[in-house]
Amino acid sequence: MTPIDKPDPTARSEAPDEFDDRPVFDPGNDLPGPPRPINWNLLSADDLEAELLELNRWVDWLRHTYGLPASVIPPMWHRHPELLWELSALHLHWLCAYDPEQNGSAPLGWHRDFADARQRLRDWVATSGTRLDRDRPTRQTAWPGEAPAEPVEEVPIADRDEDFVRYVLDEVAIRQAAEEAFFAGVDPATGEVKD
Repeated sequence: MTPIDKPDPTARSEAPDEFDDRPVFDPGNDLPGPPRPINWNLLSADDLEAELLELNRWVDWLRHTYGLPASVIPPMWHRHPELLWELSALHLHWLCAYDPEQNGSAPLGWHRDFADARQRLRDWVATSGTRLDRDRPTRQTAWPGEAPAEPVEEVPIADRDEDFVRYVLDEVAIRQAAEEAFFAGVDPATGEVKD
């Protein structure tokens, strides 16, 4: 019987290890997780800004890629919550459909759902009253016992990109003020809300 040679731990194998090129798992690596639904009401000021900017980039890509008219995606979509929520949901669906881990038929499902979403977007645009060259807040219907809704007036759209930046800055400032007011009422020692 011949003695069994012990492998030299410092010697390199002649054959390459098939896993040599795989990245080493780093638990401190901040890779983004899977896409998740966005609840626009609960975002922090910083997250609100980031999500609005990302959604704006995607909506701009979407309208150019598919040649969508203002009757589907108007310039001032960001000022209408009904459009914001619908476009946000469509964006999430697109992210999931085109995820590399998704099956090959997912993009076809997205396009089928996109056809349905375009009709809903047309309905929202018609209800909201926003157009290519002018905008107004979505009219609200007062229910019995409520104060009458404020009258709304159309305003011309002079510079959509300038308006979007102003909108984001204003919304972030409002959210930041709410956060500061909340944290001002929290006891830093206990983390409880002060009376």
